[in-house]
Amino acid sequence: MKNRKNLWILGLLGILLVIVIPLAVFWPRTVQAADDPWAYVPQHPIHTSHSDIVTGPLEDGQFETPQQVTQACLECHEDAADEVMHTTHWTWESQPFDVPWRDEPVTIGKANQINNFCISAQGNQKSCTSCHIGYGWQETEAYDFTASDNVDCLVCHAQAGYFKGTYGNPGEGVDLLAAARSVASPTRENCGNCHFDGGGGNGVKHGDLDETLKYPTEQLDVHMGGLDFICTDCHTTEAHAVKGRLVVDNYQINPTEQVACTDCHIETPHDDERINIHTASVACQACHIPEFAVKDPTKMTWDWSTAGQDIGDDHYTYLKIKGDFVYEKDVIPTYTWFNGNLDYRYLLGDKIDPSQPTMINLPAGSIEDPNAKIFPFKVHIARQPYDIVNNYILAPITSGTDGYWTNFDWDQAFELAVPITGLKYSGQYGFTETWMYWPITHMVQPKENALQCDACHSDNGRFDWQALGYPGDPIEWGGRFDNK
Repeated sequence: MKNRKNLWILGLLGILLVIVIPLAVFWPRTVQAADDPWAYVPQHPIHTSHSDIVTGPLEDGQFETPQQVTQACLECHEDAADEVMHTTHWTWESQPFDVPWRDEPVTIGKANQINNFCISAQGNQKSCTSCHIGYGWQETEAYDFTASDNVDCLVCHAQAGYFKGTYGNPGEGVDLLAAARSVASPTRENCGNCHFDGGGGNGVKHGDLDETLKYPTEQLDVHMGGLDFICTDCHTTEAHAVKGRLVVDNYQINPTEQVACTDCHIETPHDDERINIHTASVACQACHIPEFAVKDPTKMTWDWSTAGQDIGDDHYTYLKIKGDFVYEKDVIPTYTWFNGNLDYRYLLGDKIDPSQPTMINLPAGSIEDPNAKIFPFKVHIARQPYDIVNNYILAPITSGTDGYWTNFDWDQAFELAVPITGLKYSGQYGFTETWMYWPITHMVQPKENALQCDACHSDNGRFDWQALGYPGDPIEWGGRFDNK
């Protein structure tokens, strides 16, 4: 009997181990200890210096072309280019989507759609493709997306002396050998060289991404400044695919491809249960990013209709080639429901109603959506050209021979775009108002700076409760955030 009892105990222990070990390994990341978010921050690999490894094919060890640098990289990192070529950093285009307002699947991305900043990468490939992760993408010929030696390893990995020039090629004067020997894991500066300066300059697009994040203070960003995070600590990377998809260039995004605060923090991390109740309906960013564009201003409005005048240029107010701007600092976000996807994304050729603003993108979510939370956004408002006969937004050719920035002739710029965009131009144009939503998720401030109750629950609070679907401030009628 004693032996049988021992066997029974051993069997029970075995069953428990079979259950407990998989649970410990595969339990969702949102249930980790509140005081140990570091357990989910990736370990940085020890970097191998390439200063004595890389040698170019020329007699003096130099490289003659950037493609030769890539070929040298691929001698050791055989799969790297193929991995990069399967990412949207390379394709600039999503996988096909089925959208309710189109009969055929569509793709969305910088390569083929528009925004309400510089309007279209197709109209200015000379400059726009300087941020492509490849070499030599220009309008005179179809880009070869299968050419692995056009993958630009240096733009993400070089730590010294490297910068992009026109059409994605290295800038004039770059020492390719020195740049190749300086490679290491990507830094904030590597990522920021493109992501901080999108839309034509520092801080133009996002509002929560600008050059101050290269070397931020803790007060500006508690993760990057206070804890010295690099971008890939949150935007984790596997096979060169970077986690965290930009919703403005997509329509529906798999949640597993997104970055979330709960990748490291639990859903209810506060000591005060009254605050924890809010997390079911209010995104962490809504309280912990009280303002954006804290140090450097961001562009809030852009009026293309005033371009072409000789009234004197000023980066923050007017440029002849682009029109009028309004920049702002310490901007209070716009708050709306957001479930991580879009209700609508304007596609090239979609019909518009010029009597009202056109939404270039519109966050998905509502008070009835169990997956949506109140989220902070920057809303960029523009006036941009449209065809008044065909009632769709136009994507002019701005740069290059006979582009708008050369001749300041809108008609000519629209005609030049016809064979590129495939949109007919009626010969009549006007300007229409457009809105574009940009999620605010960087520049997280220290917890001491988080919004207090009266920031939202007061006569002059930030939230428009009725626009959010509430009959009024929930604190006044006894409503709860966790049941909406």
